[in-house]
Amino acid sequence: MPAKYELISDDLRRRIVAGELLPGTRIPGEAELIKRYKVSIPTLRQALSVLRTEGILEAKHGVGTFVRTPRLKVVRRNDRHHREKAMVHSSEQERRQNGSAETDTGHRTDEFAFSTEYETGPATEPVAKVFGVPAGTQLLQRTYRSRFVDEDVPLSTGVSYLVLDTVSKNPDLLDPRNEPWPGGTMHQLSTLGIEVDQVVEDITTRLPSPEEIDQLGLLPGTAVFAVRKTMRDINGQVVEFSDFVLPGDRHRLIYTTQLERWT
Repeated sequence: MPAKYELISDDLRRRIVAGELLPGTRIPGEAELIKRYKVSIPTLRQALSVLRTEGILEAKHGVGTFVRTPRLKVVRRNDRHHREKAMVHSSEQERRQNGSAETDTGHRTDEFAFSTEYETGPATEPVAKVFGVPAGTQLLQRTYRSRFVDEDVPLSTGVSYLVLDTVSKNPDLLDPRNEPWPGGTMHQLSTLGIEVDQVVEDITTRLPSPEEIDQLGLLPGTAVFAVRKTMRDINGQVVEFSDFVLPGDRHRLIYTTQLERWT
């Protein structure tokens, strides 16, 4: 037989799904809920804790408990790289309307807010090893954030590295005001005569750091996908290296592999 707190959480969950309690609305206070369900304060708080952990409710200090507005969901497929490369030779207008965030969410470009920070600095030993350059080689480090305009947290966080001597051949690539760049990194590299031939994404899961919990608005216990991406050109040289953190409660990864047929 279900415990009392489970019956309460089940009923509140049902009312939310049925639309009796809409996203963004404040649920009744503790006194009213205790009277409604005829339970003690600890039992009620245990029921509310279950729904907060599930991401259905959120508590706002000094204000009350609210039905949580669902976050925008992102579906990330591995054919995104084929699309990005195919867009390299498209017009700027087409590239502006077909970015990764738009493709992954089904929303328009103007429904997103983008921020980018650029800085230069020496490559650490691990990053230098990835590029096959001496430690201390100057890199361009780009930190990316993008969020849906109706939300207050980013879809993900990411840091990208490029060898500074390489990208300096096109001064436009050193100016963060040119972000978001139509067509993304593959088009940026194409302006340097670089054709990307291979993209490797090494994906692991882990618990987020306190800073990531705050930045991404994560609920307690939510894991993240840690994505380490490496791009190689047609000569096998690493031309871009990046680390991204994707919230596990709003990202779905779908990878399809087309197999060769038997003859």
